[in-house]
Amino acid sequence: MAATWTSTLGRVAFINCDPLYHALPSHWNVLAAPPSWLTGHVLRRDCILAPIPAADYAKHQDELVLLPDIGIGSQGEVGSVLLFGAVPIESMETIALPTDSATSVALLKHLLAKRGHAMSYVSTGPDYESMMAMADGALLIGDRALEAAREFPEMVQMDLGEAWMEDEGLPMIFGVFVARADTPPALVREAHAVLLENLIQFEDNHGKREQVIEWSMEKSGLTHDRLDRYYGEVFNRLNQHHLDGLFRFLSQACGMIENPRFAWAADAVV
Repeated sequence: MAATWTSTLGRVAFINCDPLYHALPSHWNVLAAPPSWLTGHVLRRDCILAPIPAADYAKHQDELVLLPDIGIGSQGEVGSVLLFGAVPIESMETIALPTDSATSVALLKHLLAKRGHAMSYVSTGPDYESMMAMADGALLIGDRALEAAREFPEMVQMDLGEAWMEDEGLPMIFGVFVARADTPPALVREAHAVLLENLIQFEDNHGKREQVIEWSMEKSGLTHDRLDRYYGEVFNRLNQHHLDGLFRFLSQACGMIENPRFAWAADAVV
C-alpha cells in the first residue's frame, strides 16, 4: 500500500525551535514531542520532517536524509544542555541520564571519556529532584535545564556545548532536521521552505523576534532577557562551519563512518 502523507511537521516539545514554528500557516499541522520520540514519528511517517537528536540520525542513517540550512546548535555555551551536581565532576561516580535526547547522552559520555572520568550511568525520567536523589550528577536538556539552572545555578557543573567547543574548536549541533529517504521530494522541499522562511523573518525582523520571545515566555515562564540571550546561545541556521562540527560529532561520538546524506544533492557538501 502506498504511503499517505499529511501536512504535519514534527517539532520538539522545547522552545529551541520556536523561531521556525511560530505562527505557521494554518494548513500545517504540528506534532510536538520530545526529541527522541520524533525519531519514531518520522520513521512511521507520522510527519513529513522533524528535528531529531543528531545521534539518532547516525543510528538510522540508512532510512533518513538530512535537510540543509536548519538545525539546533550552539557556538560554545548552549545554556540548555547542562550537567548538574552537588560535587565537581571529578568527584562524581554516577550520573542520571534523561531518556529524551540521545545526542546529549552521547556527547556527555564522549566528553567524560576524553577527560578520563570513569562513570556509572542510570537512565531515568528528566526530573531534577529525583535524578539528583539517585546519582551524584544529572544531565538535563531543553526547558528543564533552563529552569533548573535558574533555580539552582550553583549546581551547574558543565555546559556541554561550551565543553565541546573547548575540546574541538567547532560548534555543537544537537539536533538535525530529517525526513525519510522515501518521502516525496516536493513535499519535503515545501515543508523545509516554510520553516526556513520563518527563520529568515526571525533573523531579519525585530518585530518577529519579539513575537517569538513572547510566545516562548508564555510556554516556558522564562524572562524576556533570558530568552533574548538564549536565542543568541542557540541557533537554528546552519552553514558549512556548523556542518563541520556536526560531522565531527557524528564521527567521533557516534562512530558514524559514512558521509551524511542530504535530501537534495546540491547541499551535500562534505
